[in-house]
Amino acid sequence: MEVHPSIPANTVPEFIAYVRANPGKINMASGGIGSAPHVAGELFKMIAGVNLMHVPYRGSALALIDMISGQVQVMFDTLPSSIEYIRAGKLRALAAATTKRLDVLPDLPIMADFLPGFEANSEQGLCAPKKTPVEIIDKLNTEINAALADRKIKAQLEDLGLRVLSGSPSDFGKLIAKNTEKWAKVVKFSGAKAE
Repeated sequence: MEVHPSIPANTVPEFIAYVRANPGKINMASGGIGSAPHVAGELFKMIAGVNLMHVPYRGSALALIDMISGQVQVMFDTLPSSIEYIRAGKLRALAAATTKRLDVLPDLPIMADFLPGFEANSEQGLCAPKKTPVEIIDKLNTEINAALADRKIKAQLEDLGLRVLSGSPSDFGKLIAKNTEKWAKVVKFSGAKAE
């Protein structure tokens, strides 16, 4: 969760109080309806019980431009997109949406410290077409896990604020199913519709 530096809040509770004191005036940017930043923001609204005006953009890069210029005030962006702006002081990070503190920003609290149950990770993975032979899937899985275990690759990913998760195709399938159920509830709460 990041805010424009003009927002007089340095913590999540201060931000929540600011939003409540300024109803209908705080704009939440996202990379578009249904994007990871959008649903993370909707989860925040749901758990914190606040109202933020969603401003969907045609991609997170455009949203970040308006965040930096102060046209919008808050965004739940993925860290690789915004970490350099946070480091440069052009954006202020209030909390990570992960379950553990980030090695790359060790002083940044996690959102669950303030809003129990809040977690909005954005996982990426590789999928293969449905009828791909098991031998090929297993070979790809072995090679991808080996690459992710490489210290140089892992260090580069972690420097961007990414956390490396390796595992089996079955593990990834379970993660997808769990996330589908969780985010379906948030999308229903938000009222978002496919366009």
